[in-house]
Amino acid sequence: QVELVESGGGSVQAGGSLTLSCGASGYSYSYSFAWFRQAPGREREGVAVLASDGRTDYAYAVKGRFTITQDNAKKAIYLHMNSLKPEDTAKYYCAAVVYVWGTPRLSRRETDFAYWGQGTQVTVSS
Repeated sequence: QVELVESGGGSVQAGGSLTLSCGASGYSYSYSFAWFRQAPGREREGVAVLASDGRTDYAYAVKGRFTITQDNAKKAIYLHMNSLKPEDTAKYYCAAVVYVWGTPRLSRRETDFAYWGQGTQVTVSS
């Protein structure tokens, strides 16, 4: 059972930076972690994904501004967000999926992830 706990959300002005953290436990050798976000009235969207083999992928809207990283020693996944825009305002969720065989998938689809954190709010003001 994978457990995920997010932290680091808050309010920031446009152009600012924020780093979200996700403490993870219970995962094994082959996995993918992702950050999703959901704004009021909108569907949840995957913004960044990191596979256990080091590959990453980003949504077009955040490419070049957001970076997903992992610290294995701390069992944490981070989302470094720079040049924030008001449209980045959303509740951000950490998600994970564990694979028992095969190459980990680099997916940003909500249905591909089995484990979810409780979410942390990010508000960007203009």
